[in-house]
Amino acid sequence: MESPDEFVEKFVSSLSRQTLDPTKPLWEIHILNVKTSDANSTAIFKIDHSIGDGVSLISLVLACAAMRRSSNNPGVEYLPVMPSKKQKANIGIMVVIKRLFLSFWTGFLIVYYTLIDLIMVLATMLFLKDTKTPIKGERGVEISPKRFVHRIFDLDDVKLVKNAMHVSVNDVLMGVTEAGLSRYLNTRYGATTEKHTENGGEVIKKSNNTLPKNLRIRAGISFNLRPSPSVKDLIEVLDEKKELMGMWGNLVGIVLVPLTIALEDEPLAYIRRAKSTMDRKKLSLAPHCIYVLLKLLINFFGTKAAVLAAKNVSYKTTVGFSNVVGPKEETNLFGHPLSYISPTASGFPLALVINYQSYGNKLVIAVAADEKLIPNPHQICDDLHNSLQVFKEAVIKKGLVKDASNLC
Repeated sequence: MESPDEFVEKFVSSLSRQTLDPTKPLWEIHILNVKTSDANSTAIFKIDHSIGDGVSLISLVLACAAMRRSSNNPGVEYLPVMPSKKQKANIGIMVVIKRLFLSFWTGFLIVYYTLIDLIMVLATMLFLKDTKTPIKGERGVEISPKRFVHRIFDLDDVKLVKNAMHVSVNDVLMGVTEAGLSRYLNTRYGATTEKHTENGGEVIKKSNNTLPKNLRIRAGISFNLRPSPSVKDLIEVLDEKKELMGMWGNLVGIVLVPLTIALEDEPLAYIRRAKSTMDRKKLSLAPHCIYVLLKLLINFFGTKAAVLAAKNVSYKTTVGFSNVVGPKEETNLFGHPLSYISPTASGFPLALVINYQSYGNKLVIAVAADEKLIPNPHQICDDLHNSLQVFKEAVIKKGLVKDASNLC
């Protein structure tokens, strides 16, 4: 086989063109015993999104694998360690008093940002749409053939930038997305030339920045609205030791985030802007409100009404974005070492969906792209990776990293 990686990509793409048989369980497992550049073989889980969202489905698969292995070896612990929130330390009375004063201002910001986000979603549903660009899909894009590619990065590079800039991992990834798409679109728009006369002769000057001004490009970001189910909890559910209690299924809210598409002279400006935007979105209750509104639409007008409303928003935006936290340590899947996890989705009314998945010390970027509009999705992965490297070099050059001499 000349190109095993390409073979796997084409196989996954062909699966997206086939619908699941509704008379059978809404999931399939395909195992390709083909050695690629990232693994000795590939297991593909095709699961209907109605069963659960990305967080619950990944935990479910790991739980099934862990339960199978634990039953064969009861005395051995096989559960992968999932990240958990750190417990907050005890705070003094002065801090409590200060927070009481700040709570009034915070409450105002929560109401303000929530109203703004809800108004923007309503406007998008009715008339507001993104600028037509090479990555903007139109109605019917959900049934177009998709290509699925991925790239594995070093998660330590992301953490290095995160610690140097005092931001979150999600802020860094949003900055990477904004910078990478700016690079990609600049390439897609192509080089331009300017002709002018100088000293009596015609001079042709090439311009490296070909991006149109005032592009409106927004990303629909999925917010998890419940605590991530632990693998141990799901195993107890499978063993009927614990009730389901909403661990599975879809419990996510969507918020629209504007992306500034521009070539910045200061690379770290992308991260600062991403942090500012995400800080505002974290205060907004719009994801919860949108989830409730969709549930009300389903209860009063049926599923088709909720689907139509969601599609109207997706048709008028450009990119889908998600960031799922995986196991902190590498684990096994049914007795076989698991090299990476690459979640993605098909059937969405978007031409481009970018999923970030952490796994051990790896960060996997999975890109689902419309074959007609985006014929070179690997270039998007390259641009995302290059943007991260530029961020890393920038924080080191500015002296924001401690012990930078030990870095390669």
